[in-house]
Amino acid sequence: MKLPSESIPNKVLVKKEAETSSNYGTTPENRTLKESLNYGIVNIDKPKGPTSHQVADYVKKILNLKKAGHSGTLDPIVTGSLVVTLGNATKVTQVLLKGGKEYLCLMHLHKSVEKKEIEKVMNEFIGEITQLPPVKSSIKRQKRKRTIYYMKILEVEEQDVLFYVGTQAGTYIRKLCHDIGQKLEVGAHMAQLIRTKVGPYNEKTIHTLHELKDAYEYYKEGNEKELKKIILPVESAIVHLPKIWILDTTVDSLTHGADLNIPGISKLNEFSRNELVAILTLKGELVALAESVLSSEAIMKNEKGLAAVTKKVFMKFDIYPKMKK
Repeated sequence: MKLPSESIPNKVLVKKEAETSSNYGTTPENRTLKESLNYGIVNIDKPKGPTSHQVADYVKKILNLKKAGHSGTLDPIVTGSLVVTLGNATKVTQVLLKGGKEYLCLMHLHKSVEKKEIEKVMNEFIGEITQLPPVKSSIKRQKRKRTIYYMKILEVEEQDVLFYVGTQAGTYIRKLCHDIGQKLEVGAHMAQLIRTKVGPYNEKTIHTLHELKDAYEYYKEGNEKELKKIILPVESAIVHLPKIWILDTTVDSLTHGADLNIPGISKLNEFSRNELVAILTLKGELVALAESVLSSEAIMKNEKGLAAVTKKVFMKFDIYPKMKK
C-alpha cells in the first residue's frame, strides 16, 4: 500500500565526479531559520471549522510572512494534514499534488452488510475510476478520472466502516462513499474524514497551530529549537521525484532561468524523457524543477546536448559563482 510519493528513486548514476565548495550555498538542514521561513514547509493538523485558506492565512500571520499557500483544499468539517508552503516554497505546491493523499474515513452504510462483501466491492474501486464532483464543489462539475491506489478496512461495527484510502489528488471521498454504497445496493455516506498523508508528509511531521504559535514565540525570545523542528526544508516535498545533481559552476545560470545542458551534470537518478525532475546542487539544495528532454540513459551516453528544460526556479541568483568563460 503505497502512494506515488512513497516510491523514492534510489539508484544514482555518476556522470562526472565532482566536489562542492563550502564557500557557496549550504545544505538544507543547515539553513538559517530566516532562510527556512522563506523556503520551508509546515505540516499543519487542520482543526474542524476553518477552511484550508483560513489555516494557511493563520500560518502566514503567526510567522509574519508575506506569502503562504496550501497543498489542497479540505472541507471545513474535515481535519488532518494540511501542508502549508512558506514564501518561495509556494512554487512546489503542484509537485505535492502528484504525490497522492491518504485519508482515514468513517463510512456509514444505510443497512448492514457482511465485511467480505464490503471488501469485495471496495476492491472494485481500486485503480482508475470516473467521478462526477458533488453539486457543492469548488470546480466545474464534469466527469473526470482519478486513481485509487489502495483501500484497507480497519474495522466494521454494525453499519459503520472504518478504512484507509490512498488516492490521487482531487478525489472526492464523500462521492467515493456514496458510490460504494450504491454498488452494495444499500446506500452509504461519509460520516467522518481525516487526512493522514499529503505526499511525503504524515503524522510524524504534523503540528497544531498552537504548537506553531508557541514555537514562534520562543523564537522571538531567542530560542530557535522548536521552530526548527516544525519548519521542514522545501526539498522534503520532492523526495519522490527523480533528481539531477549539477556542478557548482552550473547553478547560477539555472537560477536565471537557463535550461540544463549535459556538461553541467554530475550525477542523476534513472528517468525517462518528458519526466518532471528536480535539479539539485551537490549540497542537496533545490535549484529548479525541469522537464527531461533526454532519458537518463541517453544523458549517460552523450557528452553534449540539452538535458532538461527549466520550468520553475527556486534558488535565488548570485548564491553560486558565475561560470568563467
